[in-house]
This record gives sequence, structure tokens and C-alpha cells, in this order.
Amino acid sequence: MLTAIEWILLGAGSVVAILIGVRRHRPNRTAPWMLLAGSVAALGAGDVLYDLQRTDLAEVCYLAMFPLVVVSLLYFTRDVSLLADRARLIDLLAFSCSTLLVIWVFVIGSAGQLGSVNAADVIGGLLLVGVATRLVIADRRNVSAILLLTGALGLLAGDFLYPLSGGSRASELAFVVLYVCWGASALHPSMARLTEPRTPVPTPWQFRWTVLLAASAATPPAVLLIEALSGEVRDGVVIAVTGAVTLLLTITRLADSIHQHSAALNRERGLRSANTALVAAADLPAVNTAVRAAITRLLPPGVVSDVVLATDDGRLAAQKLPAAPAGAGSRSWWAPAGDPDEHILICPLRLEPLAVARPSGGALILTGRKDALAAGRDALEVLAGEAALALDRITLVEAVGRRDSDLYLRAVIRNTAEIMAVIDSDHRIRYASPALRGLLGGDELPPLTALDDLVHPDDRARVRSTLRTEGDGTVFCALQRADESQVLVEVTYRDLRDDRLVQGLVVTLRDITDRHDPFEQTPQQDHVADLPAWVNRRSAQHKFRY
Repeated sequence: MLTAIEWILLGAGSVVAILIGVRRHRPNRTAPWMLLAGSVAALGAGDVLYDLQRTDLAEVCYLAMFPLVVVSLLYFTRDVSLLADRARLIDLLAFSCSTLLVIWVFVIGSAGQLGSVNAADVIGGLLLVGVATRLVIADRRNVSAILLLTGALGLLAGDFLYPLSGGSRASELAFVVLYVCWGASALHPSMARLTEPRTPVPTPWQFRWTVLLAASAATPPAVLLIEALSGEVRDGVVIAVTGAVTLLLTITRLADSIHQHSAALNRERGLRSANTALVAAADLPAVNTAVRAAITRLLPPGVVSDVVLATDDGRLAAQKLPAAPAGAGSRSWWAPAGDPDEHILICPLRLEPLAVARPSGGALILTGRKDALAAGRDALEVLAGEAALALDRITLVEAVGRRDSDLYLRAVIRNTAEIMAVIDSDHRIRYASPALRGLLGGDELPPLTALDDLVHPDDRARVRSTLRTEGDGTVFCALQRADESQVLVEVTYRDLRDDRLVQGLVVTLRDITDRHDPFEQTPQQDHVADLPAWVNRRSAQHKFRY
């Protein structure tokens, strides 16, 4: 048989291994691993006290071990961890616990014993095996989860074999497997995946599961009442332990339901407020302000360190973030951040409810704690869709406003003698008054005609350079008519490229060809380089004429 020193080494070594694994691999949540280390320490203390013939204190340590390890495994199945939905697991565990109690008390033995096997130990071991099995099913390639299951099987086997074999050395090997496997589970790198944040999956309410949970919680008191009415309570300890475990599972289940309901209400209020603010937003800064305000309502304070609303794929590429992975089932994706404790969530701007990306692309980029971002991932995707709708509505309103302003401009200057045009930033003529057609002597201007196509080749570079500068001004140039003749015009332009409705240059052209002496009346005559090439050529001819 193992001595007290050997049990101390096994227990201390397993606890130290868990602490080293937590420090090395830095899981998202350390609480379940610390609880697991505490349960191993309680088990080791119980084994040492049992070897020292302190049976009463050893039983206390053994009983303390089960609540710690149960709470630890429940933390592993907490929301936004490996099991996104643990409601059905808790329901089944509570039902299994109460069913095992009934079988043990009324079927196996009147004293709740199978030989010298303790019923509470067996029921607790079966529950641990059930939770560990669910972890393995959730991630079949997770070595850490497999080691946790192996350790739980070792505990269950030890609870059976040790009392039946009279404490043989072979039965003690089952507990050695427990210590070794649970210590090794924390040292393996896959241990971090057990608490990796996941998007929670809401559990729909079903009446049959509610009845099952209620019956499970009522079973231990019912068993106690039956034994009390029969004359003697023989299994008080087993009933108390089973009742405590069942009550803990029931409270956890109810707490999860309340938490999910509260989170759903908060998301609904936050998205409703965001929708109201986005509907009222008239420009990009207003949309950005509404999105940031909504994020503060949807997520806990202090979990997001940076928010970027990239309204097009060009800004998204400037962030140097990876594109969406091929075949990704989710509409958002993760990217690593500079800080190992933070991650980046990229929610593309999709037009809801069409579920298609905006023509110009873009995304809502959030940097913060991954567990909090994962918990609010669905709401953030909806927020990105609402922002996309707001941005496209603003774009559409601006386009309609520009069209209406163009129609208004045409109605006002249709019969004026002035020649007016609106030129985009790429020098395309978006609108020109009918007088321009009369000046050029041709048909209607084709769509998307550039101003460069109307200016004489000798003047194009100078006109293009002048119009590229910011501000208002005047420039002289020659236009080519349809009959290849030229007309000298004075171009007065006003820079309204920053105007939300115009977004271009408003140009007024005045024909100055018929001046009696254009060479003396041209304002820029002192700056020969600024004069149209046609005027310079005619000035040279005029000089040589004398």
C-alpha cells in the first residue's frame, strides 16, 4: 500500500502541475482550474489522513472534494465556453443524480451500500464521468478533456475497487491515475480550449424538461420522507449529499435561464435604441456616434478597447486585417490583436434583412476581451447590419438630393444667357445648361462627357491643373466647336467639392471671342503663360503684321 508520503507527493505534484499549466497556457478563465486544483488538494489530504487512521477527517475531505470538482466542471460548461448550451446537460445530470439515489436506496441495498462501497462516492463519481464525457463529445480532439475523463473514470473505479478489495495496491492505482491525468490535463496546450469563448446558443423553453428538472429536485426530499415514515432514516448522508448536488444543479439551471433572459432584454433595448439613433443619423459622424453608443449598452464597460467603423473595403484594408476565412459559417470572424489578452472581432457591414454585403464593403471592427465579444457577437452583427442600412440610406438621400438640386438648377437657368455646368471631381460634366450646346454648335452632349474633351488640346493641361487646385477662380481657354473652329471663353469656377449635395465644381462660361480687341482687354495679358494658346498665337501673328 502507498504510504502517507507517497500520497502527499501525488497530491502536491498534481496541484503544482495544474498551477504550472494555468500559468504557462493562460486559459481564458482560470477559476475552473483553480477549483480543480482545490479538489485534488482535498482528495490528497483525505488520502493522507486515511492512511494515518484519521477516518473522520478523511471523510470530510472526501466530501469537500466533490462540490469543488462539480463546480469546476460546471465552470467548464459555462456559457461562451466549450459548451455553448449546457442547459440540457444540467437537466440530465440532475435527473441522473436523483435516479441513482432511488436505485441505490430502494433497489441495491437497504443501507445504501453495495458491500462496503459508499453510495455518495459512486453517485458523485458517475456525475463527474457524465460531465467529462460531455466535454469530450464537444471537442473529440481535445487531449485535456480526454485526460479529465480518464481521471474521472479512475476515481469511479477506485471508489468501487478500493472498498471491495480491502485497499489492495492494485485498487490504489486507480487513484494514482486520477492524480496523474488531472495534473497532465492542465499541462497540455489543449487545456486553453476548454474555456475558449464561444457564441452562446439560447435554449428554447420546453415543458417536458421543466417537469424533469422539478421532479429531480423533489426526489431527495421524497426519499427522505419515505424513509422517515418507514420508521428509520438509514441513508441520511447519501440523501443529504444527493439533495445538495441536485439543488446546486437546479439553482445553476435557473441562474442560467435568468441570465439568458436578462441578456436578451439588454440586447433588445440596446438594438432598439441604436436603431432609433441610426434612423435619425444624417451623416457618417452621426452613424459612428450611434454605433459607439450602442456598443456601450450592448457590452459590459471596460471590455472594448477600440472601435473602428470602416465604411469601405479600402479603410478595412488599411487596418491590415485578414479577410474572411473561406467557408466560414459565421458572418463575422476573429483576428489576433497585439495584446495576447485581446482579440479583434470583424463584423462586415451587411444589408439586413437582405444578408448581402454593401456594394462598397466595410466592417465594424472591435478590439477587446474575447469572452465578452463572443457573448455579444450576434447583437454586434445585427448592429453592423443596421449601420449598413443607415449608411446606404444616407448615400441614397444624398444622391436624391443631388438629383433634385440638379433639377432645380436646370429649372432656374434653363432660359438664362449664362452658360453653367456642374463638373465632378474627375472633370466629368454632370450637368450643363442648354446654352452650352448653342455655343459649341453641336447636338446634345453625350453622357459622362469630360471637360477636357471640349477644351482645345493646347489648353487642356493648364485648365486641368487649374481646376485641380482648391478654391475659386477664373481661367481663360479655347473650346473646339463641332465645325473645328474655336471660341474663346472665360471660365469662372466655384469649388463645392466638399458640399454634401453638390460634390463638384460649379462652372460659368462666358464667350469673349467677339471682343473688339481681345488682346488688350484680356485681364491676364500681363501673364502671357496664363493666356489661352489661341490668344498667344494670334498675338504673335498680330505683332508680325506690323
